[in-house]
Amino acid sequence: MLDAIFSGWAVPILLSALGLGFYDVCKKDAVRDNSVMPVLFFATLSGSLFFILLTLCGGNFREIAACSAATWWRLLGKSALVGSSWVCVYYAMRDLPISIAAPVRASSPVWTLIGGILLFGEIPTLIQAAGMVLIFAGYYFFAVFGKTEGFSLKHHGMYLILLGTLLGASSALYDRYLLGVLNIPRATVQFWFSVDLVFLLGISWLIRRCIGTKGRPFVWRWSIVATGILLIIADALYFYAASKPEAQISILSLMRRSNCIVSFTLGVWVFKDRNIKRKAFALALILAGVAVLVL
Repeated sequence: MLDAIFSGWAVPILLSALGLGFYDVCKKDAVRDNSVMPVLFFATLSGSLFFILLTLCGGNFREIAACSAATWWRLLGKSALVGSSWVCVYYAMRDLPISIAAPVRASSPVWTLIGGILLFGEIPTLIQAAGMVLIFAGYYFFAVFGKTEGFSLKHHGMYLILLGTLLGASSALYDRYLLGVLNIPRATVQFWFSVDLVFLLGISWLIRRCIGTKGRPFVWRWSIVATGILLIIADALYFYAASKPEAQISILSLMRRSNCIVSFTLGVWVFKDRNIKRKAFALALILAGVAVLVL
């Protein structure tokens, strides 16, 4: 269906970034003063059920779900990688302001860029490099401004979100391998990645309950369901763009992480974050970099 709507990768990846921005806001609301593991499990379950429903309505469930044992194990590895990243990020999002957490999360393209150059030989053009420099500069200023709110690298939330970001960058490189090297259909990747992740997170939550780890009580919110569904939509657009032969994973990751613009804007309005003018300057640099990459 996406092939009939889009011919290139730029528009889908920008729409994916937009979806991720709303996803971040819903995620922040879902974990606010809440127990993280059940939120993560039910959000993932909601997204997976939504994706399965779409495949059933499309009449191509068997085609999408079909894969060899070797392929399934590779996709299980992706689920484990992403699940570890999400656990770190969800705990960090609960404790950090969204106007800091989302931009720091957006620093993953730095690592993806390095990996793309080393593993896939993706050398950017001079114009693309200029766009990257602008985006990296925006990320740097976000890190500087975050210190004024008492969130230095020594804060436990910063440790978690940096670790989650590094794991997320590794997942982006792995996506390029699965889609571009092994040529696994993008719908198959998203289907098994989503389903396997539900079981991995469910087992993790069950183990945590069995060992008697105390935590905050779980509060149901409809933003949990919205979080899962928005991520499925954003991921579908991302996988479509990443499957294009001409797409470079380092560029895709940079443009996708411009979602912090939406996260920042809505976060200021919904969660009343501070130091808006200085953070807006950093966002302007990121937006300029994305414009250069698109043009």
